[in-house]
Amino acid sequence: MLGVFSVEAQNTVQDTIPSDTTEIETHVIRWEQKKIKNILRGVKLRSPKYSFNATKPLLKKPKKFVPTSFWDIKNDFGINLNEVAFVNWNAGGDNSISALGNLNFVRNYKFRYINWDNELRLRYGINAQEGRKLRKTDDLVKLSSTFGFRRDTLSSWYYSVKMNFNTQFSNGFKYPDRTTPISRFMAPGYLFLGAGTSYIPEGKKFNLYISPFTQKATFVLDERLSQQGAFGVDKGDSVFMEVGFLITNTWEKEIFKNVSLNHRVNLYTDYLRSFGNVDVDWEMAFTLTVNENVKANIGTHLIYDDDIKFDEVVADDGTVTDPGEPRIQFRQFLGVGFNYSF
Repeated sequence: MLGVFSVEAQNTVQDTIPSDTTEIETHVIRWEQKKIKNILRGVKLRSPKYSFNATKPLLKKPKKFVPTSFWDIKNDFGINLNEVAFVNWNAGGDNSISALGNLNFVRNYKFRYINWDNELRLRYGINAQEGRKLRKTDDLVKLSSTFGFRRDTLSSWYYSVKMNFNTQFSNGFKYPDRTTPISRFMAPGYLFLGAGTSYIPEGKKFNLYISPFTQKATFVLDERLSQQGAFGVDKGDSVFMEVGFLITNTWEKEIFKNVSLNHRVNLYTDYLRSFGNVDVDWEMAFTLTVNENVKANIGTHLIYDDDIKFDEVVADDGTVTDPGEPRIQFRQFLGVGFNYSF
C-alpha cells in the first residue's frame, strides 16, 4: 500500500525590511602645513624613499651571542731578560745574561652568594755569567684556592675556607757549593688548610682573609734534609704539623696611570709551640705598563720563618753544636720584559 504525505510551512519573515533612517555625514578637516622655522642640530630632513644605494656590504661576520659568564679567567705569561756584554772594557766586568719566566693562571667565580677564587703561580729564573756555571735566581710553585659564602648580596663578609700550597721546582744550593742541596722539590713544601671569614668589597680587587683555625703542614720529602731536622721537622720525620692563626691579604690597584700595585701578605702564628711568634711572607710589586706586551716590574719579597735556621754549626763527629738562628730573608727584583695574555 503506497501512502503520500505532504508538508506545508508558513513563512513568517516579512518580505520587506524598513531601512535605517539615520543619516551619516563625514567631515574631513585638514590642518594647514607650515614650514619648520628652527631645525635642531643633527636633524636631517629627507624625503622617505626605498633605495639600496646607501646599503653597504657586510664585511665582518656578526658577533655570536655569548651567554653571561660568572667566571673571571686570566692567563698571563711573562719573561724578563737582562744582558750585559763587554768588549775591551777598561773598567772591567764579566759578560752575563739573566732570564726570569713566570706563568699566572686565575680562575675566579662570583655569583650572588658564592665567591670562589683560584690562582696558580709558577716562576723560575736563571743566571749565566762568564767564568762560572749556570745558577738559579728564582723558583716558585704556589697554588691557592678560597671558597666563600655570604648570607645576603649586600654584605661584603663571607664565610670562607682556604687552601694554600707552596714549594719549588728544582734543587737549591748555597753557591758556589753545588754538591749539597739545601732545598729540593717538596723539601720544603707547605700546605695551609683552614676556615674563617673573608672581607671582599664589591668592585675592588681587595681580599682580606682571617682564620682563627688553620692547620699548617711542613713537608720535607728528602731523607738527608729530614735527618738534619731541616725546616722545623723532627729528625727523621718528613711531616711537621701545626695549628694556628692565619691572616692573608691581597690587593691590586692602579695608583698612577699605567702604574699598578700588587700586594700580598701572609701572617701565621702557631698556637701550641710558639704563639705570638709570627711567620711573615710579604710580596709587593709595581708594574709599569709600556704597552700591551711590554712591561717593567720592580718589587720586593720578604720572608721570616722561625723554623728556618741559618749558620748551623756541625762538629766533626756529626753532632750539631749550634742549631743556628732564624733570619729575615729578603729579595729585590727589577726587570723589563715581554708579557702575553691568553
